[in-house]
Amino acid sequence: MLVEGKWTAEWHPVQATDEKGGFVRQTSSFRHWVTPDGKPGITGDGGFAAEADRYHLYVALICPWASRTLIARKLKGLEQTISVSVVEPWLLDEGWHFGDYPGATRDALNDFEWVHQLYTHADSTYTGRATVPVLWDKKTRTIVNNESADIVRMLNSGFGDLASPLFDLYPPELRQEIDQLNSEIYPRLNNGVYRTGFATTQESYLEAYHEVFAMLAQLEQRLSDKRHFLCGDNFTEADIRLFVTLIRFDAAYYGIFKCNQRQLREYPHLHRYVKRVLDLPGVRETVNIDHIKQGYYSIKALNPNMIVPAGPDLSHYGL
Repeated sequence: MLVEGKWTAEWHPVQATDEKGGFVRQTSSFRHWVTPDGKPGITGDGGFAAEADRYHLYVALICPWASRTLIARKLKGLEQTISVSVVEPWLLDEGWHFGDYPGATRDALNDFEWVHQLYTHADSTYTGRATVPVLWDKKTRTIVNNESADIVRMLNSGFGDLASPLFDLYPPELRQEIDQLNSEIYPRLNNGVYRTGFATTQESYLEAYHEVFAMLAQLEQRLSDKRHFLCGDNFTEADIRLFVTLIRFDAAYYGIFKCNQRQLREYPHLHRYVKRVLDLPGVRETVNIDHIKQGYYSIKALNPNMIVPAGPDLSHYGL
């Protein structure tokens, strides 16, 4: 991580633990918002008005949080409005790296080698982890926001007429239901798989493990009534949050994170749901199983020899 703008030691997945030895995730620190008129959003300062070709996303295809923003960008038709750079899949000693691995890019915008250089350019005394996604402002050359939940919402409503109205990912009439789903799915599943994989005690591992599979069982039951998505026929941000975890489950979390009670293919309703989401316009293009496997299995704390498994077979998803 960065301490007062200086990179310290090598990258390690666990920076903080709770009293049981459980994994604690860092809180995002850049929380400005893009709005149609440039006024301040829910958090942060104003001055970030929606403009074509002003903003840039830095993402990792391994990362579910970054992939949330890629899906929202696709569904809102913002590909020509917001440019993208993709880091290489491995978590190296200095974190995320730009390079030439297939599917990755160089940082043509700033010519940086490491993502942490974005953070120190935005704040020369920054202390914290250099995470993705990063929404970057080309005009002021700073970070707008590094919280995926914020970025998805601003992609949905912050770009005004620049965005497609075909999908409303957070419609007013469903917001209470979406917020409730998010509040359950995030700790028990989205972050639950990380709490399982990065647990430092048997107690914290088992607690997170059982929450993951209880949540999967609950979602399997919810989708058993033939609804298309979590809120019925409407595809929302709650579906984005769920999908990015589910598509990584068999390829990574089942193995490297020891979430090995059942594979996702053993849940028929969730299995069909994933295929349904993959068929939405542009979503399949945001999924790169090679990056996902290379990235998770490069975590030396969990896989010292960094051997990437040949399986599983995901041809049933068309991947």
